[in-house]
Amino acid sequence: MTSSSLQHLYGNIDIYLFDQLLKGHYNHCQKVLDVGCGGGRNLVYFFNNGFEVYGIDPNPAAINTVKTLAESLAPTHPLINFRVSSAEDMPFGEEYFDLLICSAVLHFAKNEMHFKEMLLAMWKVIKPGGFFFARLASDIGIEELISPLGNGRYLLPDGTERFLVNEQTLLDYTKELSGYLYEPIKTTNVQNMRCMTTWCLQKL
Repeated sequence: MTSSSLQHLYGNIDIYLFDQLLKGHYNHCQKVLDVGCGGGRNLVYFFNNGFEVYGIDPNPAAINTVKTLAESLAPTHPLINFRVSSAEDMPFGEEYFDLLICSAVLHFAKNEMHFKEMLLAMWKVIKPGGFFFARLASDIGIEELISPLGNGRYLLPDGTERFLVNEQTLLDYTKELSGYLYEPIKTTNVQNMRCMTTWCLQKL
């Protein structure tokens, strides 16, 4: 299979989300929500395989882009499923989705309260037995290389400012949510410039 064929099937998907698909964790999911969907980079596979796909993003241009993607890959898909919205103020009912994807969103939290607001809002719309997939910046592995800015935010060696979590924070939230960690917490260290952590929970 060529790289162009893979692009057609999966798009520019997050490699760690792709890993979960390969492991079959989401085989029985039907309704999928991408929080902070951008232009839909993580949704190509779901469009191509008949999932009921939803997406929110605070950027209207991103929502227009993902609607165009939906029209090209799944022409009968309702475009109303894609809306301009923040993570903490989603226009969906409780326990509605089988899978919620949150890639590179939570580390834009303004402070601990904002982080928790986003997390609880997302957790609320997941069905019992459903899955939560998150990728977010952490301090794991670069604890001595970051500079605190207050409110849980740090200056990273790559020059960006992020709200950072650590392993204990994620374990504490997993317990608070009564979630099941269906994959170990995994962190990728990008040459000591930043670290991205994968957090995968199932709602019990």
